[in-house]
Amino acid sequence: MGRVYIGLQKFPLIHLMGSRTARRTFEFGRTYVVRPKGKHQATIVWLHGLGDNGSSWSQLLESLPLPNIKWICPTAPTRPVALLGGFPCTAWFDVGEISENSPDDCEGLDASAAHIANLLSTEPADVKVGIGGFSMGAATALYSATCAALGRYGNGNLYPINLRAVVGLSGWLPGSRGLKNKIEGSHEAARRAASLPILLCHGTSDDVVSYNYGEKSAHALNSAGFRHLTFKPYDGLGHYTVPKEMDEVRNWLAAKLGLEGSRT
Repeated sequence: MGRVYIGLQKFPLIHLMGSRTARRTFEFGRTYVVRPKGKHQATIVWLHGLGDNGSSWSQLLESLPLPNIKWICPTAPTRPVALLGGFPCTAWFDVGEISENSPDDCEGLDASAAHIANLLSTEPADVKVGIGGFSMGAATALYSATCAALGRYGNGNLYPINLRAVVGLSGWLPGSRGLKNKIEGSHEAARRAASLPILLCHGTSDDVVSYNYGEKSAHALNSAGFRHLTFKPYDGLGHYTVPKEMDEVRNWLAAKLGLEGSRT
């Protein structure tokens, strides 16, 4: 088997907030790693959806014919989730409802974005790095994309990773309010946003994260300056993935990252 895992990690928020007092400590679960079968050219952190874990996605990603990619599949902390009436489950951040009117859990988003950046920080300099995810994992990947463009987390601390690709399946964009003004206010942020390739895929029959919300998120990113964005609708697809969609992800990553030896 090409999969291995590393153990549990606690990520105290005080690491993110500087001298401010930490209010919550997030304990991230097991991280699964799928080693590249060929020359290591890229590393992608892939994020699961609400209530899931890194194992299920690592098995699916291991079967993709992308021999030059190392996949890192972490598991989110177990926390009470307002959407589920406070029931605890694995979640990258807290959410009350999946809609553009829902307040953002900036603290939870920053903690997860920093954990992901930490996982990517030790990759070799010649390896291209990216983030992908499904549902809430896609939302966290897109939040990370905005941090990468702005050069900082929501709390103001520097974002340290140069992302080369972001993929979001059946997801949405947290923190969209004010994003356009923030990016337009910085030439560097506008440049980084314009150069970051993003692939968004969404089923038209999604009954968990509505297609309309997914499309609005794509428009919000595009309008904020993420020009290198592809939005791919899947007619009749619900809140799950299908082989045709994963083929799209495979071909897109191979093209955008310039991977060798990937079958198309």
